[in-house]
Amino acid sequence: MLLLEVMLAVAIFALGVIGLGRCINNCLVIESFRAQDARARQALDNRAAEIQASLTLPDVSRKTELDAPYAGYTLVETRRPADLRNERGEALAGLFEITLRAEWKSRGATQSRETKFYLLREGF
Repeated sequence: MLLLEVMLAVAIFALGVIGLGRCINNCLVIESFRAQDARARQALDNRAAEIQASLTLPDVSRKTELDAPYAGYTLVETRRPADLRNERGEALAGLFEITLRAEWKSRGATQSRETKFYLLREGF
């Protein structure tokens, strides 16, 4: 009887250890996804700052493979005139909608993060 109780206790302990191992593995995977997402947001913020600081308009459409420290990420940019009007119903000239999307592969699946903002360039 004592042997049966010990075997049952070991089995319960083993199930607990296996469950804990899976929890730890899931935490590590989620932390990896979080770090990749944070890196993508940083890449998007950097490119948005570059566009806003430039005096020219960005390309209408562009796809760029990023270098270190963003190796493995692809940046997709699009620009189109903003379809916004003022209070008199007149189209706003020189206002563009910029879309930036970072794409990367993670665990066999393509992940992406996107941001949009408006850019005012008078005279364009």
